Parts: sequence; C-alpha cells; structure tokens
Amino acid sequence: MSTAPPPQVKSFNCPGCGAPVVIRGFGTALSVVCGNCHSVLDAKDPNFAVLQRFQVAERIQPLIPLGTRGKIRGEPYEVVGFQVRTITEQGVDYSWDEYLLFNPYKGFRYLTQYQGHWNDVTVLRTLPEVDTSGPRPVAKVLGGTFRHFQSSQARTTYVLGEFPWRVQVGGETTTCNDFVAPPRMLSEETTGSETTWSLGEYITGRQVWDAFQLPGSPPGAVGVFENQPSPYGGNLKEVWLVCALLLLALVGVAVFFTTFARNEEVFSGSYHFAPHAGQEASFVTDFFELKGRTSNVELSTRTDLSNNWAYFNYALISADTGQAFDFGREVSYYFGRDSDGAWTEGGQNDTAVVPAIPSGRYYLRVEPEMDATAAGVEYSISVRRDVPSVSYFLIAALLLLVPPVFLMFRSMGFEQARWRESDYTPAGSSASGGDDN
Repeated sequence: MSTAPPPQVKSFNCPGCGAPVVIRGFGTALSVVCGNCHSVLDAKDPNFAVLQRFQVAERIQPLIPLGTRGKIRGEPYEVVGFQVRTITEQGVDYSWDEYLLFNPYKGFRYLTQYQGHWNDVTVLRTLPEVDTSGPRPVAKVLGGTFRHFQSSQARTTYVLGEFPWRVQVGGETTTCNDFVAPPRMLSEETTGSETTWSLGEYITGRQVWDAFQLPGSPPGAVGVFENQPSPYGGNLKEVWLVCALLLLALVGVAVFFTTFARNEEVFSGSYHFAPHAGQEASFVTDFFELKGRTSNVELSTRTDLSNNWAYFNYALISADTGQAFDFGREVSYYFGRDSDGAWTEGGQNDTAVVPAIPSGRYYLRVEPEMDATAAGVEYSISVRRDVPSVSYFLIAALLLLVPPVFLMFRSMGFEQARWRESDYTPAGSSASGGDDN
C-alpha cells in the first residue's frame, strides 16, 4: 500500500521576534503561531503580518509534539496545530486540548483530550436533523441518534502551530452543543453566523500512544467522560443472555422433576391430645412403605388450635435398620383485636420436609406437648413421599440472577456518573464540573 508524501514544508522568521517558524501544510494554513513569542501570523500574507499577540502565563507543552506523524484509521497524519479551549461553569474554568492533524490527500481531522479521555474527530459534511420537541433535544445523522448532553460557551486560550482558519486567542466565543451516543459524540459549534458539525469517537490514550509511537505511557483517564463507552454495556447483555439460557434450562429441570416425582401419600391419621387426661402422650403409628429412589419425605400437621400452642416431637424410624430421623415442630395460632384492628399470629398447620430418606418400611413415633391447662387439640398427620419442591429451584434462580443484577447496578452507576456532568443531572446527584469535547 502506498504512503502519501509529506506535505510541503516552509520556514521563515517571525516578524515579531525573529524566531524561526515552520508551516507544514503550506497552502492550507490561514494563520500560524510563533512558538517563541506567541504571535498569531497571517500565513497568506507574503510578509506574514502579525494578526494578534497574546500573553501566556505558562507555556503549555502538547502531549503530542507538533510535527509528530502517526496513523489514524490506517491513514498517515501529521500534527500541525494545537489549541487549548476553555469553558467557564459557575466561575470555574475547564479546559481541554485539541490537536489538528493534516494529511494532504485526506485533509484535516482532530484529536481532543480532556483529563486522559481522547476523541478522534472529523468535520461532518452531512447536516444532522435536530428534534427539540421533547424534554431534551435529539440529533440524528448517519443512522445514529444522539441525545443532547450539554451546552456551553467556549473560547480559545492557547495556540501553537498552524490552522486553516483565522485563529484567535480569547475574545470571540463559540456556542457549543454536544450530543452523545457512546462511543460517539456529535458536536455543534456556532461562531457568529457560521455553524460547524463534527463527529467524534472515543479512543483510549493507549491507542493514541500506539498510533504516534510516543514514549512512556499516556496520562490516566479521570472520571467518566460524556461519550466514554460503558465497560459493562456489552458484558451486561452477554451475561443476561447466559443467565436467561440457564434459567430456561433450570425451568426445564424443575418441570422434569415435578412431572416425574411420586408425590405419593403413604400415611395419614387423625388424633386427639388432652394434656390433663393422664394418658401416655407418646405413641407410634402403623408401618408404611417408602418406595422408589432415595428422596424426601413431607410430614404435614393440621390442628384446630385456637389461641393456643402445641409442640410435636417426631421420629421417623426405619423398621428395617432402626435408624431414626428426629425433629420437632411447634404449631401455634393466636388471634384477637386491638386499637389497630383484628390481628393474627402463627397458623393452625405446619409442614416439615426431611430430605434424602432411603426406601423401606417406616413408622412414626409421635409425642405431643401442650400447656397443662390447655383443653386439648384435634390434629391429623399426613406423610407424603418424593414431594416436588420449588424452593431449591428458586434459590438456584436467585443465585443465577446475582451476576447480571450486580453488573446492571454497576452499569447504572456508570451512566449516572456520566450524566452527572451534563445539563441533565440525574435526581439525587450533584454536578461536579464540566467536560467538553
């Protein structure tokens, strides 16, 4: 692949201070800045007349030196101009850098940098369609929809190199409107009666350093920039997709186990207990058969308790091995009425599940307890084998939802940080400053 030849270079001495000045894109520059005395010179005047002299409190060294060549989007470009632009928000100045790049066959493009955030910017030849009917303006161009981010008044506060326009430091301001659709940003700049639209795309400092083969490392990015792509956006979609597939599989497994579970009642009985009757409280039931694979056993207790309690000591005992599964269940039910109205507490029924019981012949040992002054209780016992339970599947589903929900909240936090710097600060947030392109 052929490489474009370097643009024509012309050197002359600054009429203001005599220092040498270089014009790298001769024939395209309208103004050039002396790097020594910071005079803005007329590049089209044979004598390079001084257009403006500006005082600088501090010389600014561009991160990418003038004359540096590199490749952007696979095309060679040279840095020919550098300017610092500034906006003032609530009495505080916020500045960003703009690098003017030139290719004699491709023309100009820009690199902008704010607190370690970079954008590759080109001037649009297509006029966007702007809709201001909604709560916030929306611009559409090249198949993309961009939401208005902020409006500002920008001024140029520092310049170096050459420019294809009459550059001016201070004085004239530009009205800027930024619209975002990360990782792209659409910017409108109006000066007087002239309006220019440009399209920027977010790139990292490392990409810039690699493009221009710069030494060292780029400055780290601070905060969240207006068109910075969310690091969670793409991952969030993928994680939700995987989660949805796993939840679908989980539902299939739940349906399978529910369909093929025995859910068989193997024993039932009704009883009466009166604590003052003087009879032996404990008793054993008849034998019953637990068939099939090792699975759970569900024991349900139903009572007619009314403003009272009862405690049941249960033991599920294997008639074949003598192995016992002991557990206790308290059942209590109270009700009444007070100043707040009717109330209830507890319930008349209880269900307990004993997991992983092998097949075989079993019986129950039952020992009820109540307050000695209680009138007694009528109760029934039901034992079911291999009862499907959705609780385990619900727990598994909740665990599957943890990663996407966590990423979703991280993504929401990232977007909130982005829009906190805009003209549309999210509710509950406070603006902490301004960005621009």
